[in-house]
Amino acid sequence: MKPAVSLQDSKAQHATPRGIAAGTTVLTLDGELPVEFLSPGDRVITRDSGMAVLRDIRVRRVRCRAVAISAGSLGHTRPDEDMILPAAQRILVRDWRAEALFGATQALVPVARLADGQYIRDLGETEMVLHELLFDDVHVIYAGGMELDAPAVTETV
Repeated sequence: MKPAVSLQDSKAQHATPRGIAAGTTVLTLDGELPVEFLSPGDRVITRDSGMAVLRDIRVRRVRCRAVAISAGSLGHTRPDEDMILPAAQRILVRDWRAEALFGATQALVPVARLADGQYIRDLGETEMVLHELLFDDVHVIYAGGMELDAPAVTETV
């Protein structure tokens, strides 16, 4: 039987790591839970569908470009505490930044595109352990007070 969560080496085939660092809370039907406490079958609150069943979790250690986001820098309690994400992790922006930077009322963009050098800082290459939550369809989940893109199982290798 396949383990629910597997740790893969940084030589994984994905060129653009996405995911959530350990300790980051994810909004579920059971409340806010640290990402490392989640398991397949958990029901996660999503922005786009209300709730989605978590199908799989991929945990891997990677060396990738990372971005630090200061607490509250993207709006009141967004994120709710300082947060580090892989540069390719997409976040939903739906305030004045979406209009000013992307000409839309909302935009799903890699966090690196928001780096300003002060509140959202590029940390360069960093080793991270990432928890990638996989669903049947692509969803926007609530993690650390942010709205993050979560891929579908079919998007992975």
